[in-house]
Amino acid sequence: MSALTHEYAETHRRSWGGGADRRTTQIGVLPGQRGSLKKPRPRSAAQQLTHLLFDRDDRERVHGGWRGLLAGFSYLPDLTPGERTAVSYDRLRLVNSTVDDPVALAHDARLLAGLHEWAGFVDGGLCTLASIHYNLFMGSLLDHEVYGRDLSAFTSMQRIGTFLCTELAHGNDVAALQTVAVFDPATGGFILNTPNPGARKFMPNTSLIGGPKSAVVAARLLVDGEDQGIFLFLTPLSDHDGHLPGVTVRQLPQRTGTPVDHCLTSFDHVWLPREAMLEADHGRLDEDGTLTSVLGNRRKRFLRSVNRVTMGKLCMSAGTLGMARAALTIAVRYAHHRHVGGPKSGQRIPVVRHRSHHGRLLHSLANAYAMTFLHRTVMDRFVAHEEAEREEVERLVAVAKGWITWQAREITTESRERCGAQGLFPANRISDLPGNVEGGITAEGDNLVIWVKAAAEMVFGHQVDPISSDSRPAAERDLSDLRFLRDLLASVERTWQARARTALRQGPSGDPVGRWNESSGAALEMVSAHAGRLAADAFLEAAGQATDPATRKLLTNLCWLFLLQQLRQHTGDLLAEERLTVEHVLGLHQTIDTVLAELAPHMMTLVDAFDLPDEFLAEVPIANVDYLDHYR
Repeated sequence: MSALTHEYAETHRRSWGGGADRRTTQIGVLPGQRGSLKKPRPRSAAQQLTHLLFDRDDRERVHGGWRGLLAGFSYLPDLTPGERTAVSYDRLRLVNSTVDDPVALAHDARLLAGLHEWAGFVDGGLCTLASIHYNLFMGSLLDHEVYGRDLSAFTSMQRIGTFLCTELAHGNDVAALQTVAVFDPATGGFILNTPNPGARKFMPNTSLIGGPKSAVVAARLLVDGEDQGIFLFLTPLSDHDGHLPGVTVRQLPQRTGTPVDHCLTSFDHVWLPREAMLEADHGRLDEDGTLTSVLGNRRKRFLRSVNRVTMGKLCMSAGTLGMARAALTIAVRYAHHRHVGGPKSGQRIPVVRHRSHHGRLLHSLANAYAMTFLHRTVMDRFVAHEEAEREEVERLVAVAKGWITWQAREITTESRERCGAQGLFPANRISDLPGNVEGGITAEGDNLVIWVKAAAEMVFGHQVDPISSDSRPAAERDLSDLRFLRDLLASVERTWQARARTALRQGPSGDPVGRWNESSGAALEMVSAHAGRLAADAFLEAAGQATDPATRKLLTNLCWLFLLQQLRQHTGDLLAEERLTVEHVLGLHQTIDTVLAELAPHMMTLVDAFDLPDEFLAEVPIANVDYLDHYR
């Protein structure tokens, strides 16, 4: 640890209030929580919303420790990119020092996603590094048989783990990657090689910053010249003296978002021992080089090898969730502190009084709640799914990841704009968030690409059912009926599916790309409507879980706003299909305005429920009523 990063790390330890003792606190339990016999006080509305937002009775285990730990991490925009990256590595080690069992963390999907949810808005670099080390690297090792391999160097972070899959010439078509691992019958090992410049591994964090590193490398296994498909190989990259022989690393220019040491990495005939290959039922190599597998083709073997990318999508979604909620909290608090001229001479009113201001933030708040509830629902499904449901759940995770991260981009951008010029200053901790969200949009599968794959599967392999059995005509239904609004979303989904099917059937024969081009636009609209409908279902379920009438009313109104804004862009289709009436369409704007007026007085409660730590908010000038004192 450098002197500079050691200084900041010590500051962070002191800011936790527990010194060395805090570093050994279990992740699921905060100091002072054991053995309390105090009678619990009634929950406020914000506390009840927090309970629903953050995994209910599992909240302290999944979120409590991360929230308390990361609250003490200060924002350090004045450091150079390299210095900020080094601090992120030091923080990763501090996080690791609080974890009783890093192996258990890599296995625990909820806890791992929780780490990303709280790290994302505090230190985007830490969020990225944690995702790579715990999920992609450690997770890949644990998902394969490890032959009694000693993992202590990785669990103690004597060595940082990274993941090398994407190549310079093969990003979204990573199944066509060209890095090779040639079976060496003389030694029983493998020769790892980068055959051309386009096969260099693109963007892994493989520099010497952060200390010695090892990688899980995706490479094409060649046995006697025959391509057996892509497998993963555990490969040491560097030690305390530098990169190992045969490993060439060139650091890439800075990208948007929090700095991480992204690099180009190549291998020049690097020998690896037999145990370097990660094996499981999807592929095992006998001593003579014979491959056995329970899967019938190379593509399926590859997808099983990189299965941790699915969990990575949940982690990326979680990270951007935290960013969106933090941006909204800052923007809403500032909107209450920032005063502008009122209608009377000399009068000053908070800018939040204006519908043009609070309306946009409330729409974003409705989306943020919907995103959070959707993530919880998808996580539940992911944790509980059986092997036979694998493909369906992987598609569900991909659809949710695309929708959540795209919504997070809109929310962080909107929130930054609502803070005006103050939002451009890094000290207010909101200007970096849109850039950090962009990383989540691209990582673990570019959003558009994974949605195209989902769309192709869903055109004929998907059915949408109504949630309500109410068969009354549209004229007898009302825009205040949330079940009616939800079923309208399902109608939109079915409409676009029908259009995609028709376009695919009528596309040019003998031209698969041409046929898909005719259908893809409608198919992607279907996926978008599907994601919105899934979020609405999760929102409705959460609102039904609220036990306090006032809290239920608040959450129901927010869900109502979400449903109305989801339907707004589809009124033409719904009117043409007679699922909405002219009166419905003409009254939609006024209905939305009515809901906004109902919700506007409760904006602080809605963001207080996001439970951002006081230590974090205290470091954000515009999040506090005395923000003008910052300039004295």
